[in-house]
Amino acid sequence: MWLRFNPKFQPCLRLNLRRRVSKFPVLRRREIKQLLPEERRKKIVELRAELTTVRTAVKSGGTVENPARIRELRRTIAKLLTVKNTIPNTGE
Repeated sequence: MWLRFNPKFQPCLRLNLRRRVSKFPVLRRREIKQLLPEERRKKIVELRAELTTVRTAVKSGGTVENPARIRELRRTIAKLLTVKNTIPNTGE
């Protein structure tokens, strides 16, 4: 009986506890692929600036509205750079 309530022995329960879906994706992969190269560059600059301001607010001891935003910004920048590096250079 204790096996049923122990999440260690029920992988489905363990996965449900750990899996979290982002509620605020900055950009999806298909949206990134549809952007022009120049728009992608501008978006990278904008997101890096926003990431810098959020990190500065955290370092200075201030409160941030949404601390998970840092992770989401980092991941979106990584997605943009990945798409930029995988698409063959066509005059970039």
